[in-house]
Amino acid sequence: MEVSVGGCRLVLKMGDITEEDTEAIVNAANSSLMGGGGVDGAVHAKGGERIDEECAEIRRTLYPRGLPPGKAVITSGGGLKARYVIHTVGPIWRGGTAGEERTLYSAYRSSLELAVKKGISSVSFPAISTGAYGYPMRQALEVAIDAITSFLKENGRPKEVRLVLYNRPDLELAEEVARERFGLSK
Repeated sequence: MEVSVGGCRLVLKMGDITEEDTEAIVNAANSSLMGGGGVDGAVHAKGGERIDEECAEIRRTLYPRGLPPGKAVITSGGGLKARYVIHTVGPIWRGGTAGEERTLYSAYRSSLELAVKKGISSVSFPAISTGAYGYPMRQALEVAIDAITSFLKENGRPKEVRLVLYNRPDLELAEEVARERFGLSK
């Protein structure tokens, strides 16, 4: 599914975030920035040592206590197709009463701000915080689509933003949320 927003393209698709050929991909990282499970582990495994080294340097110089949830940093893409990886930390789901929505929104927005600052024209996101961090998929997709849409309307860039879902049920749910948000019929 593709929607035009603020002169930009918002694309919802199924795939593997590590295989995306956009200029940047977003890594749903943990605060350590040193890899983990899910998307984070896959990005570090496929991206290789260069990403690990750059993340270690960010930890040493900018965030010795770890990257705070809702913030974003950028490294090269290492061995990935993408030229850059934007690492962001989403919230751990605690029932929705601990500011999770605000933090998740900030993770998307911070990533997009960094992309624009770097002159990146295309970026692919996974569904941040929906794996090990337990954020319910529908609610996470609502936040993701709202954050991306708002940013594109305000800034008119990046020119293409992809939301990459790992399986068919999640893609169908994302398309349903997008239809609701954009007032589109099926």
